[in-house]
This record gives sequence, C-alpha cells and structure tokens, in this order.
Amino acid sequence: MAGRRKLIWQHLAQRDRKNIFSYWNERNKSNLYSKKLNKIFKEKTAALTERPYIGHPTDFENIRILVVEKYLIIYEVFDEEIVILRIFDGRDNPEKLEI
Repeated sequence: MAGRRKLIWQHLAQRDRKNIFSYWNERNKSNLYSKKLNKIFKEKTAALTERPYIGHPTDFENIRILVVEKYLIIYEVFDEEIVILRIFDGRDNPEKLEI
C-alpha cells in the first residue's frame, strides 16, 4: 500500500517510553531532556508512517529497528499500520529484551 500508514504504540512500548522519561527526569532533576527526547521519538516514528522501511531489518519478517539517539525503536510493518513494539536502550544487554 502506498501512502501514509497508521501509527500504533503497543502497551509495552508506551511503558518503555514512560520509564525512559522517568529515569531521565529523576537523574537530571528536570524534565527538559525528556521533553526533547519525546519530541525526537515523535518526529522519527511519524516518519515511519510514510517511509516504513527506513529502519534496519531484523531476522524476523516485517520487524525493523529504528535507531534514535541511543535507543532502538522496534516496530512491525503492516499494510495499513506501523506498530511500535518496544523502545530499548541500545547500551543495555539485548538478552533483557522481550517482545
């Protein structure tokens, strides 16, 4: 399908994003970095609705990874939608990641 796809944030990805922002808010004693990071996440994931294959392919069919800052946004491409599955800190142990 050509054109814009719908963007869906799965529950685990929403939780990941919230945890990331909470971490930075606590660490920095401010929400300024979290706001900046949230804006970047929104811009980069919005781009997926028109260009879903800009992320790196994985060994799993239709699942790709978009690198944003130090984070890996894991998403699945469907004909009419993009589903954000998880956001994972690329510096962390990949064995911790469950989809």
